[in-house]
Amino acid sequence: MKITDIEFLASAFDLESCPATGLPEFAFVGRSNVGKSSLINLLTATKELAHTSSKPGKTQRMNFFRINGGWVLVDLPGYGYAKVSRQQQHEFNVQVSAYLTTRPNLKQVFSLVDSSIEPQGGDLSFMQWMQECGVPYSVVFTKTDRSSDSQVEENMEAFEAALEEWGLAPTGIFHCSAKSGKGRGPILHWIDQQLPKKKSKAKTKGKGVNLGWMKK
Repeated sequence: MKITDIEFLASAFDLESCPATGLPEFAFVGRSNVGKSSLINLLTATKELAHTSSKPGKTQRMNFFRINGGWVLVDLPGYGYAKVSRQQQHEFNVQVSAYLTTRPNLKQVFSLVDSSIEPQGGDLSFMQWMQECGVPYSVVFTKTDRSSDSQVEENMEAFEAALEEWGLAPTGIFHCSAKSGKGRGPILHWIDQQLPKKKSKAKTKGKGVNLGWMKK
């Protein structure tokens, strides 16, 4: 997939203020400081589409971006950042939970996991909750360039083993690095495969009768 057009749609605090586009939506979420903003900027080949900061917890609303006019990328607030007040954490959880469980055009949640650290129970619990709610999700390992190759592999293997122990079955598992660009292609290709197929115009032979738009 080649991204040629990006349009900011809305920054929503609650489900009611989310834009009504009817387009397939793909959401990105994870613990604060997991590298979500860097990944989004990598996928869209931009430097500042999602705000990156040395201070976690900057994304405090659900941000919607229309991509190539055909699908929507949703940047969700991070979770697990202690310096955000408990009230804010509660509000984030309530609003994001409502979006994840009731948004009809949500096609997939990419749940980000920091590969430079050992498996975190909060990540597994969040995925367990999504699975119990019937929310489709995939795992994206981030920061695969931050530690030694052996340590990263060990952490990812441990997390995948934990997924099996918890009875979790994500749609897919991706590995990425915002620094090297690793993983951009596979994620965008997977998204592209989920989008409605383009339509083509067909005509009958001889009479040239227009049959209209037909799916491939």
